[in-house]
Amino acid sequence: MNKRIKELAEEAGLKVESWMTNPPKPFQILGSAEEFEKFANLIIQECATIANRAENNDLEIRCMYNIVTEHFGVK
Repeated sequence: MNKRIKELAEEAGLKVESWMTNPPKPFQILGSAEEFEKFANLIIQECATIANRAENNDLEIRCMYNIVTEHFGVK
């Protein structure tokens, strides 16, 4: 599991459990519907923030933050 994804899952209140200590480290994520919704919102927010930080001046790319957050209803 990607380290950042795991951090976001835990930030949302989800419990990430590994089944093994050796690669590929299968895992399961446990939590409520509300925690999974918060997890999804955190992922969307992070993606939108990265798009908003685009280093070039392409307005279309920089506007992705608003487009993505509005599309998914993330505040």
